[in-house]
Amino acid sequence: MTAPKKLFIKTYGCQMNVYDSERMAEALAGYEQTNAPEEADMILLNTCHIREKAAEKVYSELGRYKGLKADKPDLKIGVAGCVAQAEGAEIMRRQPMVDLVVGPQSYHRLPEMEARTQTGEKALDTDFPEEDKFERLKSRPKASRGPTAFLTVQEGCDKFCAFCVVPYTRGAEVSRPAARILDEARDLVERGVREITLLGQNVNAYHGAGPDGSDYTLARLIWDLDKVDGLERIRFTTSHPNDMTDDLIEAHGTCSKLMPYLHLPVQSGSDRILKRMNRSHTAESYLRLIERIRAARPDILMSGDFIVGFPEETEADFQATLDLVEAVQYGYAYSFKYSSRPGTPAAERAEVDAAEADDRLQRLQALITRQQRSIQESMVGRTVNVLFEKPGRLEGQMVGKSEYLHAVHVADPTLKTGEIAPIRIVSSGANSLAGTRA
Repeated sequence: MTAPKKLFIKTYGCQMNVYDSERMAEALAGYEQTNAPEEADMILLNTCHIREKAAEKVYSELGRYKGLKADKPDLKIGVAGCVAQAEGAEIMRRQPMVDLVVGPQSYHRLPEMEARTQTGEKALDTDFPEEDKFERLKSRPKASRGPTAFLTVQEGCDKFCAFCVVPYTRGAEVSRPAARILDEARDLVERGVREITLLGQNVNAYHGAGPDGSDYTLARLIWDLDKVDGLERIRFTTSHPNDMTDDLIEAHGTCSKLMPYLHLPVQSGSDRILKRMNRSHTAESYLRLIERIRAARPDILMSGDFIVGFPEETEADFQATLDLVEAVQYGYAYSFKYSSRPGTPAAERAEVDAAEADDRLQRLQALITRQQRSIQESMVGRTVNVLFEKPGRLEGQMVGKSEYLHAVHVADPTLKTGEIAPIRIVSSGANSLAGTRA
């Protein structure tokens, strides 16, 4: 019997890429996955275009595989994801050893593309095809799963923020039909999943067709998922402030399976910079929105995204960002120094001095860290419900997530993967909490 070929996938960036990598591995049914690139018959890089110098990092990674390709001429190397979409044929021009380049909307065509590479042909597909890739993908294999899973419900974005490449690499907003999402969710639960995170570039703009033919909002989808037996927790990311609808805010207060955690990027606290970013909300409207969300769910933990050093940002603009962060009190936040993306409107503007931008980023991150640690320390003495996901680093230790997405570790060998248990928090570390059974 011929041994199955082996596939190594390296995933960059967002949770949606994690989900996409799973689906690509499933599409390549003739391969089994390996964690060792030197064992692989195919290496696939699933790339992200958000971080600074994203394309150059991919080319650098490809350079590391030249020796493997030389020693193993039949090795196939592919590039997928948003850098593949943005760079296209340029990847093969710069790195001729690459056999396959596929964009994020075309990976359902991977089996046909892989077959072409076996005959020595190069395969390139960065189209935005009309057919639904999720409809074309085979049913997911029935293998058991861990207790948490990602589930893409929406892709693309119509917002065209001045700094962002997503509309160009992922395309316009498209939402999956609710019935298909519910079928996939039930399948995941049958295989051991207890918590599902709904994914989308702009997930709260979800507007998929409902089972009855009507348009579904994200809130309606969540309420249908709430009825799935065995599904205990629902989360979603990433959201836009302009799409936090009344019914979604209400769901945070009334749906027991919707966890009290919300990632709601604002990017800046300066109205002037927000306008230059084409964000179409103000600092004041964002703060009023936070008030409404907290009125619906007082214990909700807020998370956000920030860009510092955006073109034309002054110290006064940056101070407005610090003021907003102080007002919100984030449990988590992700902050980045602006870096130009070719083809975006902001790429044509004069950038802030690099040293100044570095200084602002350090000051912002120091403030966010203080808030995060303060909120974590406030959890000491409280009892939270923890979904345990895996063994910890220490003997007899288990690690999981609270409903607030805090990492929690407990020294208790009787705890099982997939178990949800009440845990009393006894101490707070830099990035996690420690607890005991309540």
